[in-house]
Amino acid sequence: MSSQSASRAYALALSYASMMSLAIAVNLIPVFLTTLGTALGGPEGLTKEQLGRISATIFVGLVMGILVAGPLADRLGAKAFAVAGNLLIGAGLAVLGLAPDYAVVLAAVFIMGLGAGVLDLILSPIICALQPDRRTSAMNRLHAFYAIGAVATILAALRPEVGWREVSLWIIVAPAAVGLGFLAVKVPPLVAQGRPAPVTRLCRQRYFIAALAAIFLAGASELGIAQWLPAYAQIGLGYTNWTGGMGLLAFSVAMAVGRVGVGMVGRRVAVIPMMRWSCLSAAGLLVVGCFAPWPAVALAACVGVGLAVSCLWPSTLAVTGDRFPQGGASMFGLLAAVGNFGGIFMPWVVGLTADFAAIHWGLATAALAPIAMAILLTWMRRQPAAARTLQG
Repeated sequence: MSSQSASRAYALALSYASMMSLAIAVNLIPVFLTTLGTALGGPEGLTKEQLGRISATIFVGLVMGILVAGPLADRLGAKAFAVAGNLLIGAGLAVLGLAPDYAVVLAAVFIMGLGAGVLDLILSPIICALQPDRRTSAMNRLHAFYAIGAVATILAALRPEVGWREVSLWIIVAPAAVGLGFLAVKVPPLVAQGRPAPVTRLCRQRYFIAALAAIFLAGASELGIAQWLPAYAQIGLGYTNWTGGMGLLAFSVAMAVGRVGVGMVGRRVAVIPMMRWSCLSAAGLLVVGCFAPWPAVALAACVGVGLAVSCLWPSTLAVTGDRFPQGGASMFGLLAAVGNFGGIFMPWVVGLTADFAAIHWGLATAALAPIAMAILLTWMRRQPAAARTLQG
């Protein structure tokens, strides 16, 4: 292996490990949410609104990290942001592990969210720069490590002999080691030739607007069920809290399997038709999961949605990167921000509908997202190939 090939392999490995750091930042708090309510809220515990504010603060930090770092990364390069994202997550974990009260916990999760946002922004263009001829495979493989990281985080946090402070402090070693590892690696330019295309120019392209809508729906398709699966298993299907947690774990494993599988088949499949069938499969499985008369079948269908939606987010990024190779970090940042808004919007719609009807009707509304995405993908597939550059 040449030194250049070894350097690229090292950068790929660090990018995969960084995606696992991102998963730690997003998935650690939900596991300990009720524990935090008891530990920080006194005899009566924290209110549901206060608990919800913790989760919301993570995503506020995440979106801010994406939007702030995007334009800067195009000018300053990716390496500094890969280091900073990991170290911010490590710093947030340290503050969380030592937090004396609720206000400091909010500060800690905001810092973790910032780091997660920076990584969410920067890892996709890094992977596109490292493997420009295999974007779909590379992007699905990268995002498989998010699901793997989520599984590892949930398993670590569910150990009965350790609490949230101990887990927060000893898990710091993962993002810290990855961040320091990036100091010794060479990251290629995010745009191979010329300057990145201005986002304002991209937003005048109909295909790019469609890509923004697609990733909004991809985020909605994925998180609409993921955020509600444990609660649905308990309230709607009558399972225990443990079984609900295992259902979410199985959902994450299914996502990892799907993304690894797409990464392996690579260029042997047509991307947009594959995404379209994935959307229709997800919608069908959601209907079964919501209305099947047998709880075991319903839960299995909900887990199967994880496999069906697994390719949607990373493949949307890959398709957009292929269409607009001059997009740079700002383009991926805007895509990631819009996708995260979809992931915030659909769980809210599910909850709102469930307040007026049974929870299975609330979860059934999540099927609207993959159905809408399948229709949009049909339009995108019919569009002629565009020029490979877009500078302004």
